[in-house]
Amino acid sequence: MSNTFGQSTVLGYPRIGANRELKKAVEAYWAGKIGAAELENTAAGLRAEVWQQLRNARLDAIPSNTFSYYDHVLDTAVAVGAIPARFTRLGFSGLNTYFAMARGVDAEPALELTKWFATNYHYLVPEIDADTTFTPDPAKPLAEYAEAKALGIETRPVLVGPATFLLLAKGTDPFARLDELVEVYATILNCLADAGVAWVQLDEPAYVADRTLDELDALQRVYTRLGELEHRPKIFVATYFGELGDALPVLLTAPIEAIGVDLVAGPGNLARLIAAGPLGNKTIVAGLVDGHNIWRTDLRAAITTGAAVTALADHVAVSTSCSLLHVPVDLSVETRLAPELFERLAFARQKVDEVVLLGKALRDGTAHVPAPLPAAPAAWRNDDVRARLAALTPADRQRGDYEQRATAQQARLNLPELPTTTIGSFPQTAELRKARAELRAGTLDADGYTERMRSEVEHVIRLQERLGLDVLVHGEPERNDMVQYFGEQLDGFAATDHGWVQSYGSRCVRPPIIYGDVARKTPMTVPWSTFAQSLTAKPVKGMLTGPVTILAWSFVRTDQPLADTADQVGLALRDETTDLQAAGITVIQVDEPALRETLPLRKAAQKAYLDWAVGAFRLATSGVADDTQIHTHLCYSEFGEVITAIDALDADVTSIEASRSKMEVLDDLAAIGYSRGVGPGVWDIHSPRVPSQDEVTESLRRAVGAVPARRLWVNPDCGLKTRGYPETEASLKHLVAAAAAVRGQ
Repeated sequence: MSNTFGQSTVLGYPRIGANRELKKAVEAYWAGKIGAAELENTAAGLRAEVWQQLRNARLDAIPSNTFSYYDHVLDTAVAVGAIPARFTRLGFSGLNTYFAMARGVDAEPALELTKWFATNYHYLVPEIDADTTFTPDPAKPLAEYAEAKALGIETRPVLVGPATFLLLAKGTDPFARLDELVEVYATILNCLADAGVAWVQLDEPAYVADRTLDELDALQRVYTRLGELEHRPKIFVATYFGELGDALPVLLTAPIEAIGVDLVAGPGNLARLIAAGPLGNKTIVAGLVDGHNIWRTDLRAAITTGAAVTALADHVAVSTSCSLLHVPVDLSVETRLAPELFERLAFARQKVDEVVLLGKALRDGTAHVPAPLPAAPAAWRNDDVRARLAALTPADRQRGDYEQRATAQQARLNLPELPTTTIGSFPQTAELRKARAELRAGTLDADGYTERMRSEVEHVIRLQERLGLDVLVHGEPERNDMVQYFGEQLDGFAATDHGWVQSYGSRCVRPPIIYGDVARKTPMTVPWSTFAQSLTAKPVKGMLTGPVTILAWSFVRTDQPLADTADQVGLALRDETTDLQAAGITVIQVDEPALRETLPLRKAAQKAYLDWAVGAFRLATSGVADDTQIHTHLCYSEFGEVITAIDALDADVTSIEASRSKMEVLDDLAAIGYSRGVGPGVWDIHSPRVPSQDEVTESLRRAVGAVPARRLWVNPDCGLKTRGYPETEASLKHLVAAAAAVRGQ
C-alpha cells in the first residue's frame, strides 16, 4: 500500500469461509479431532483466499487482522495484554488460554458475552481491574500482515481503537487506565511501522452513540498522543453504525490522516462534514455501501452523496458502511432465489464490486453506472394484511390486570415455588442434522422426517419428566434456526441455501430475507406443541420467536418503516398464539432476545423504537385469555438500557441471561419495581462447563435475595441447541436439585 489511502476499501470481510470452513475446523479442534497446526493451516488458507479475492476484485486498500478464531474484541484484548489473571494461571498454551476466555473451562467461567452495538454479532467483554497489566503483543497483526505481504498484497492491519475498547470493557473505572493503554497502542504502532506497514485502521464505533464530555476528551487524548508519534503508520480511524455527532470535530482536528464515516446508518454525517467546511488534506473514507444488509446499493444515489464529500476533501475513498462480517459471503451460489429477488441483492463479494465501481465512478465519471431497479413487484404486497393492521385499536395491544392473570394462571397450572423450566431448544444432534439434510436432498420424505422429529420430541419430554422439570418444552428438533424456521413458513420471506453469517465464535446463522408483506399461511407450531402436550400431564410451552427478533435476525426490507414490518409479523404471531391456546397449550413463550440489540445508539431515537417494538410484541401476545401464561426471553445484552421496555412488554414471566453477569439484571429490575415473574439464568449454556449444584444454588440464593420466591423461575441462560446431551442432563440435574434445595429453605 502506498502512502495514498486508495480509492476503494472495505472495513472488514467475513472470516468463517464460504462453506463455514473455520467453524468446522475450530469445533474439530475443541473436540480433539485435529491439532493446533491443522487448525492454523485452515485459518491461513482462509485468510489467503480472502486477500486474493479482494485483490482480484481490484480493491485498492485491503484490510488485514480482521480474521479471528472467535472474536475480534478478544483478539484486541490479547494484543494489549488484557488477559485476566484467572486465565493466565491455568497454565494453558496461548491458543487454549484464548479459547478458555471465550468458552470457559471447568475451573473458570468465560468472559461475559454481549451484542456488538446494533447487530446480532456477540463480542466478549474485556475484564479490566487494578491487577490488569497492559502489555503490547503485536504478534497477530504482524503475522497476518507478513502473510499477505508474502502473497504480494499490501494490507492495512485493523484493531479495535483504545477508546472503544475501554468503553466496551467491564471493571473499576476502565478510563482511569487510558493513558497506560494508549502507550501500549503506541508500541504496537511502532512495531507495525518497523514491519513496513503504511496504514493502520483503529475502529471507534462507540462514538456514534451519545458520549459525555469526558469520553470525548478521552478520544481527543488518544488520537493526539498516537497522532504525534514520530514513528508510526498513517492512522485511519473508522466509525460505523450511525452518526458521529460531537465526536466528528474531535477527529477532524486530531493529527490523524483518515476518518471513516457511515453514510448509510448515519446519513446526518454528510451534513456535519459540510458544516465543518473544507477538510484539506484529511482523507474521508465514505461508507456508501451498506455492510449490514443485503440489498443492492442505489449506485446513482451513492455517487451523489460521494460527490458531495469529494467537494470537501482533497482525497475521498469509498468503503462499506461497516465490516462485511454481518452479511453472507457470496450471492452467486444462491441458485433457488426468485429472479426478481436475486437481482436486488448483494452479499459481501458483490458489495466489494459495488465499492470498486463507486470508487472508479467518483474518479472517472458515471457513464457505466447502472440505473436503479424498478419498483418492487405488486405480488409482494398483501392488501388483506394491510387492512387488518389499519383496523387495529389500542385494545388489541392490551391484556387484563397482571395480578388477576397470575391468580388465574396459578389456579390452572398449580406450579410450585421456584418452578423449573428451560428456554426452548434441546441439543441438535448429528442425527437431527442428518435427517434435515436428507429431507432437503429428497432421500427422506416428509412423513419419514416427521416421524424422526416426533421420536426426538418424545425423548425430550421423557428426559424432562425424569429430571423433574416443572414446565416442559418439546425441544424444537424440527427447527433449523429460531428465526429461519418461521421465515420459511411466512409469506414475504425468502430463505438462502448458503447465506451463513457469524453470530459468535463458531455459531453461524442463515438470516432469512424479508422482501414483502408478511402473512401467516397456516399454523406453524401448533402440531408440534400439541403432540408434545399429548405425551405428558405437565404443561408444555408453545415456543415462538417475537416480532422484533424476527426483524433483527433477518435481512429486512428497507422500503417501509420497520414499525410497519414489525406489526405485520406481530399480527401473524397473534394468529399463532390464539391457535396454540385453542389447541390446549397453557404456556406460550414469545422470545425477544433482540429487543436491546435493535435499540438506536442515540437516545433521541430510542423512545420511538421502543414504542413500536413493545407495541408489536403486545400485538402478538394480547389475544389470549388471562389464564394462558405468556413468557418471553432475552439474552446477551445490556438489559439495564431497556429495562422499562422489558416491563412494558407485560409478559407474565421474563427469563433473562444472568449467569455470566452474576445476576446484575436483578438490580435493574428491582430499581423499576418489576413485579411479574422472572427467571434469571443460572447456567451459562454458551460454555461447555457443567455448573455444580452448589454453584447453581448460590446463584438462586442471590436471586431469592432480590426477587420474592413466588415470582422467581429457575432456568438456563438460553436454549440448549449448541450443547450435547451428557452436559445437558448433568446441568439440568443440578438445576433441579438446586431449586429443590432453595425451595426447601
